Amino acid sequence: MTKWEYATVPLLSHATKQILDNWGEDGWDLVSVIPGPSVDGDPRNQQMVAYMKREKQ
Repeated sequence: MTKWEYATVPLLSHATKQILDNWGEDGWDLVSVIPGPSVDGDPRNQQMVAYMKREKQ
C-alpha cells in the first residue's frame, strides 16, 4: 500500500511558478490550490495555499 506525506505551501503571487517548481524538484505533486486566510479581513489581500503530496520513502 502506498503511503503519502502532505505539505501546505503558501504561494506568493509574484513567485508562484518558482515556488511550485522548487517543490516539484523535490518530488512533491500539486494536489490543489485554494484561497488562504485574508490579511486584515480584506479579501484583496488573500494569499493562495498549495496542497502538495509525495510518496513516503
